[in-house]
Amino acid sequence: MASTHMARRGVMLVLSSPSGAGKTTLAKALLAAEPALVISVSVTTRKPRPGEVDGQDYHFIDAAAFERLKEAGELLEWAHVHGNLYGTPRGPVMDALNAGRDVLFDIDWQGAQQLAETAPADLVRVFVLPPSAAALGQRLHARAQDGADVVARRLAAAGEEISHWPEYDYVVVNDVVAESLSILRGVLSAERHRSSRQTGLPAFARELQQGLKSKS
Repeated sequence: MASTHMARRGVMLVLSSPSGAGKTTLAKALLAAEPALVISVSVTTRKPRPGEVDGQDYHFIDAAAFERLKEAGELLEWAHVHGNLYGTPRGPVMDALNAGRDVLFDIDWQGAQQLAETAPADLVRVFVLPPSAAALGQRLHARAQDGADVVARRLAAAGEEISHWPEYDYVVVNDVVAESLSILRGVLSAERHRSSRQTGLPAFARELQQGLKSKS
């Protein structure tokens, strides 16, 4: 009925996980399954990996440019991760939320903590866990995007990253991607219908009440 087209504010959906848990795979699958969902394209000082496109996967910038954005208050959040800087440009996200579009964030726990301070009402946080420690190691080695030293550093950091799961609204153990995707779509659907986000709800409810009065 009218609720399908009711005006609402968008959702900031955050996915976080230790490297290798499948967060990026799930993010891509969710974007493919939910055409109305857009991804927040972060800025980063790390070098592009094979196949990554500037402006699509990340905005690749140098440390000086990153510092200028940070000092100007143009980043919603930023973090130092595995020797590189990552941040979320403020303008595009706020424009999307105000227009009722949902924004997906593929960020770590540090960024999620900052978003919880700057935009708590818009935020929904999901932490993705691997099915086992062995599976996490296998995924990192199979990815073959990083050298052995980087893989070892990511595995060493995974325990600390996993310790932050209680800060999140939802937790998904990513064993079977299709099942995890179904859970994420359910979370997104529920959060889209949260009464506080449906900005058109007060007017819609008043219209219903007036209509009922006219029939009594």
